[in-house]
Amino acid sequence: MTQTIALVDDDRNILTSISMALEREGFKVQTYIDAETALVGISRTPPDLAVIDIKMPRMDGEELLKRLRKKTSIPIIFLTSKDEEIDELLGLKLGADDFIKKSGGFSIKILIERIRVQLRNKNISLEENKNLISHGKLKLDPSQLECEWDGKPLPDKLTTTEFLIVRELAKRPGVIKERSQLMDIAYKENTDIEDRTIDSHVKRIRKKFKKIDSNFSAIETRYGSGYRWNVS
Repeated sequence: MTQTIALVDDDRNILTSISMALEREGFKVQTYIDAETALVGISRTPPDLAVIDIKMPRMDGEELLKRLRKKTSIPIIFLTSKDEEIDELLGLKLGADDFIKKSGGFSIKILIERIRVQLRNKNISLEENKNLISHGKLKLDPSQLECEWDGKPLPDKLTTTEFLIVRELAKRPGVIKERSQLMDIAYKENTDIEDRTIDSHVKRIRKKFKKIDSNFSAIETRYGSGYRWNVS
């Protein structure tokens, strides 16, 4: 089945070049020149993945991401022309699954490979884990990427990357998962990912669980090692 990619960028040249490259690779493409139009279009006809530029007039990419995360858990990749670390960390905290910097020699080929990685992650979570995963108060439904805690669905859905991290930790409670192991699960062969990326995802996961349980402590940090799902 043909997979659909949504592109959101106020630069028509970038929209055209990425769109043409994706279509040559067999993808169907939805293009949006501004965030407001994209919010309506993506909400009405959800794609399999969205690529969103951060810096846009009126509503920027970060605000668009924040609003989309209330409606959908599709993988989202940010495009940014900025090199500042704070922008990347903010995007991850808001729920972006990956980042591509347009500065310093932007490669559409690398973007397409990053898209493929995220789509494979999404398919893995659907195909390899069709049965419900349950441990204590946690219940995961991989077929819908749904997560419940103590019988209540999370108000803000986990992204695909966040879901994979929670699933990997909950599969073996009490076992420490190193950051490198979680990066392998979440990003596969994409090696251009730093430790703090996983830390940002975990911080956001905890925040989502704490919206329904202020005492949530199931994800334990093992300093110098990684994380584990707390069995207590």
